[in-house]
Amino acid sequence: MDNRPIGVFDSGLGGLTAVKEFRRILPGEDIVYFGDTARVPYGSRSRETILKYARQDVRFLLTFGVKAILIACGTVSAAALPELAQEFDVPMSGVIQPAARRAVVATHTGRVGLIATQASVRARGFERAMRALEPGITLYSDACPLLVPLVENGRVERDDPVTRLVLEECLAPMRDRSVDTLILGCTHYPLLTDAIGAVLPGVTLINSGAEAARHVAAAREWDHAEPGRVGSTRYYVSDNVEGFARISNLFLGRPIEHAVGLVDMETIM
Repeated sequence: MDNRPIGVFDSGLGGLTAVKEFRRILPGEDIVYFGDTARVPYGSRSRETILKYARQDVRFLLTFGVKAILIACGTVSAAALPELAQEFDVPMSGVIQPAARRAVVATHTGRVGLIATQASVRARGFERAMRALEPGITLYSDACPLLVPLVENGRVERDDPVTRLVLEECLAPMRDRSVDTLILGCTHYPLLTDAIGAVLPGVTLINSGAEAARHVAAAREWDHAEPGRVGSTRYYVSDNVEGFARISNLFLGRPIEHAVGLVDMETIM
């Protein structure tokens, strides 16, 4: 049995949706989470900058001797996962393939929508994954850059007037295209599930973070922790520890169990 931790990283808090699922299905595993809150969001950055930041994130997690890494960030998964997987000797997964597979199963009409960051849409990773799985499915992709700041500031309630206004504008094209399934391609977006459901009633929503966690849990590239073990989770951010500790409860549904560590990314080369 292997009691080394699983590493998870995101540009901010969104990857906590994957941590929540890990805690549910792998209660014996230790988890180390890093949110690069000083540089969120990644979605508006160039590919070169995204790759630079992601390499630093991976190197930080490797200091804990992690046995696997989940890139719980749609932007990094789309723009940098192949390079990272080649450069680092640790099993590494992203959020694209698991979410695409779930969408293929869920859709009845073959009309699937994707909302994500600008970088994720530009990289077309979801599009390639969907085409490889089922060429007959039509994927409609839209960037929704205003959603991450809403989530990071706790504006997630379905009756929040600002959130409703932003979602109505962002999701109007999906309604017009009559999609029956919508991939939430950024791991921040599942916090808006109720609000999105109010704007797109009847549409199946795919939680990319949760799907990715289930995929990693099923992988056999690494050994699981010993049976009966109770795992713990450590959290690290690159800025605003207090804000992370406050907002994280929205993602996890409970207070975090340990103090949040602060990381100076300038020291991670």
